[in-house]
Amino acid sequence: MVSSGEIMDKSGVRTIIRRHFVCLVKEVKHCKLEKPAPYMSVVKERNNKAFTEKFFCRIKGGFYIASCGKLYLVIFMHSLKIKLAAISSVVHSM
Repeated sequence: MVSSGEIMDKSGVRTIIRRHFVCLVKEVKHCKLEKPAPYMSVVKERNNKAFTEKFFCRIKGGFYIASCGKLYLVIFMHSLKIKLAAISSVVHSM
């Protein structure tokens, strides 16, 4: 699992970005281990009263790989969350 995040203030806007990546590798010893169905979700929200905007994306899936004569199933999930908000001193001056 790998996660990262950053916060930036620029031109009166605070940007918060969070990224997550999860990966699981399983050896396939018999044919009953099925690859998960691909999945993608995207949500975008805007709140004009609070001067905020949010974006969230999640992608899940899986694939097979072969190495040294063995078969493996790789299952993964990525997510990206972005939040934009007016910095309060700018909001009060509007």
